[in-house]
Amino acid sequence: MMRRIESRIDRQSETYRRFRAANLARLEAFRRRQQDARFERPQRDLDRLAHHGKLFVRDRIERLLDPGTPFLELSSLAANGEYDGDAKSASVVVGIGVVSGREVLVRADDPSIKGGAWYPLTVKKNVRALDIAIENRLPVVHMCDSAGGFLPLQAQLFADRVSAGRIFRNQSILSQMGVPQLSLVFGHCTAGGAYIPSLSDYSVILRGNGGIFLGGPPLVKAATGEIVDANTLGGADVHTRISGVADYAVDSEDEAILLGREIVAQWTRGEKARIERREPEPPAYDPEELYGIIPDDIKIQFDMREVIARIVDGSLFHEYQPDYGTTLVCGYAWIWGQKVGILGNNGVLFNDSSLKGAHFIELCNQNRTPLVFLQNITGFMVGREYEARGICKDGAKFIMAQSCSVVPKLTVMVNGSFGAGNYGMCGRAYDGRFVFSWPNHQIGIMGAEQAANTLGDVKVRQLERAGKTLTEAELDAIRRPVLESYERESSAYYATSQLWDDGIIDPVDTRNALGIALSAALNTPIERPSYGVLRL
Repeated sequence: MMRRIESRIDRQSETYRRFRAANLARLEAFRRRQQDARFERPQRDLDRLAHHGKLFVRDRIERLLDPGTPFLELSSLAANGEYDGDAKSASVVVGIGVVSGREVLVRADDPSIKGGAWYPLTVKKNVRALDIAIENRLPVVHMCDSAGGFLPLQAQLFADRVSAGRIFRNQSILSQMGVPQLSLVFGHCTAGGAYIPSLSDYSVILRGNGGIFLGGPPLVKAATGEIVDANTLGGADVHTRISGVADYAVDSEDEAILLGREIVAQWTRGEKARIERREPEPPAYDPEELYGIIPDDIKIQFDMREVIARIVDGSLFHEYQPDYGTTLVCGYAWIWGQKVGILGNNGVLFNDSSLKGAHFIELCNQNRTPLVFLQNITGFMVGREYEARGICKDGAKFIMAQSCSVVPKLTVMVNGSFGAGNYGMCGRAYDGRFVFSWPNHQIGIMGAEQAANTLGDVKVRQLERAGKTLTEAELDAIRRPVLESYERESSAYYATSQLWDDGIIDPVDTRNALGIALSAALNTPIERPSYGVLRL
């Protein structure tokens, strides 16, 4: 049995209405950006696809998925601030869906953007997609249609750890783990892209449009002088009748997709990790009320329990140590019938809230309960008193417990995420299975005003030692560029563009996103818990 959270939100208050108006405006801006990234393309590019008899990438995915099932798209606004806006969604669509009754990760090249060429952030998104497949033992369907690496930026996508080579390494690891992969080759797979179908368990290639080759016709001519057309070099008949690189040749994209669904239907379903489950029920409070709860100013505090009440089943919540370490809310709940342990920020992390969080994480690992982190954190408390009390030591306990967790971890950035608080609350660097953000989210080593004031103070002290002083205008000239830079680079759109999260989501969709992510995460067995050395 659990108690229902008692909401104290007044829907008629001026504050609620103000917050709601601000968040609906943010949401409208988010939807416009997402619509543009997903669907807006120059007509000439759509005409080119139609001329070659190709479906738009999202139409391919829709036909692949089981009718009426959800699709959790990941990083839909990746690269939204890069490459002059040319690489929408980083030129590849990634998400988790259901194909022939199996949970799969779908990775689909978008040939409406530079022929599906890979930009540096395309590579990063592909690597992240396959990391997700490895971490959650998700079978993969690759929908291949790529011209290969975007050559003007080749230095940024070839040799580093997050490189095209890492994609193929990840494919190899999936195979080693026994996680199946299928490639549907709708267009050219050129250069490194040729390894994706070659490293897949099954591959289907389309006659006419499909091609697999390490070097396309122009490169072959430049390198060897040989003149050869794409079909003769690496078309469907070459690879299904002669080389054996592909398994099946088909005559249409619809036929390829139907055959792909038939292949996936042969895959054995893995067993889910055992956790506590119950019949799901919707929250007792309307999730749309989240728009009136989240402030219009990052500095305004709110009660995280009000957020939890609109995400979890029945708004039921067993709160752990409610009277201790009150700036961190911890407790058990259910999301779509799956038991979770929730940690949500209600202020800065003090010594007591850090210790409370560390102990609660240990309890969740002990009883195999996945963790959900709801971030709205300015960091760990600073100052002489707290240093003397060992805030570094207690914060380290929290970080250690979280880092060494063996249960699945999911994070939602519901507002601010600053300083080392991002680390303790399972930011991107801490291997959470999924990290989602809301449109109002801000992230940085510190807030824009704190950074500007800090750098201004440093400059003032430097000049004072030299016997000089700054005028207000000179000080403002130092602070203004810092403020502008931090405000841009701490926004949710900058963060998601760089793939610091797995996508911005509408707050109302949080429950569904977490439900799908939890289901995917439970494909991986949960190991026995163990920890490093805690400084006592």
